[in-house]
Amino acid sequence: MENDVVAKLLSELGHSTRLSVFRLLVKAGPNGLPVGEVQQRLAIAGPTLSHHLHRLIGVGLVRQYREGRTLYCVAQLDPLREVVGFLDRECCTLS
Repeated sequence: MENDVVAKLLSELGHSTRLSVFRLLVKAGPNGLPVGEVQQRLAIAGPTLSHHLHRLIGVGLVRQYREGRTLYCVAQLDPLREVVGFLDRECCTLS
């Protein structure tokens, strides 16, 4: 994993609204939540939520799928695990 990729991912999580969205989706588990429920639970305006979801999707932290007319969002933990592994591998390498 390259520094630029790690920095971009951490940057997107560095915004309090995006972090709140991601945390809620992590708690929701593998089935995720409908966009409307995310909006309601976090009291975020639709266009604002859309903007933040787009940013999280762009770095691979969230994916969306549709069931009928309902759009679901699901947290993707593998990119975050990769970042933690990247940082962990750097631990204690200076002598």
